[in-house]
Amino acid sequence: MDPLAFLAGAAAAAGACASLCMYLRARGAEREAARLRAELDVQRHAADHDALTGLPNRRAFYQRGAVLVADPSRHPLVAVVLDVDGFKEINDVYGHSAGDEVLVTIARRLSACAGTGLVARLGGDEFAGLIASHGTPDEQAARLSEALAAPLRLAGQIVTVSSSVGLVPVEPFAHLADAVHRADAAMYRAKSARRRPLLSHQHLVHTTIRLGRPRHSVEKDNTRPTPAS
Repeated sequence: MDPLAFLAGAAAAAGACASLCMYLRARGAEREAARLRAELDVQRHAADHDALTGLPNRRAFYQRGAVLVADPSRHPLVAVVLDVDGFKEINDVYGHSAGDEVLVTIARRLSACAGTGLVARLGGDEFAGLIASHGTPDEQAARLSEALAAPLRLAGQIVTVSSSVGLVPVEPFAHLADAVHRADAAMYRAKSARRRPLLSHQHLVHTTIRLGRPRHSVEKDNTRPTPAS
């Protein structure tokens, strides 16, 4: 064999091997970069979203909401704050996994009602949103409460869970925290108006959560009354 031809062939083979190694290293680096980007995306999402419902969390709501309020093309807007009635009793009667299911259902229904607006879970059973204004705040609150109160299956039973809702108009460039504070106050006024002063625990479960049977079928409970939450 011609030595020069042999050396040329060996050099070509070595070059091909080196090129292959470089290609494999480049592909490996691309895969690692993609993995790191995916992990970063997950971390960013977790930092801005509620782990249970997938909604934006309190921090993300105020960050994104401020941008939304400052955009005149998105007005008229209303700020909404809602709280699940009797949520502690739901956890006590059905368990915390059922309570989580209620929160996920409320989050999904609120998102559907808000359309392109912004909704978030502030914490616990409290949600907030910025949505397009339709009608008076009282009318919109009534429509929203009705939509959220659609029956759902919980622990093998058909249950209707009610929510107290407060809405206030939001002017362009308004301070979002102030609007949410006023909506929160309106929500608590609505919740107070719904309460009955002498409800026993048994009555509270059957009127606030409203199990799928007539209210008058619940026998009167003469136990000491406990306040509604």
